Amino acid sequence: MASVEGDIAEVEDVLRITAIRLLFRLVADQSIDHDAVERALATFSAKCPAYQSVRGCIECSWDLEIVIAD
Repeated sequence: MASVEGDIAEVEDVLRITAIRLLFRLVADQSIDHDAVERALATFSAKCPAYQSVRGCIECSWDLEIVIAD
């Protein structure tokens, strides 16, 4: 699951989306490979069509929250 928030600002008299922040929430059991998840997060943007469409135009950032299920 992911939550998204962003900023809208007036740029040259036009309202524009200036920033997008994503928070991915991964629910997993204790056997999760944290290193593999971090590698995936570090490399996903290269294959993400949405990010590739707006990079350089809109500041984008992302973070990950891992929740260990009972």
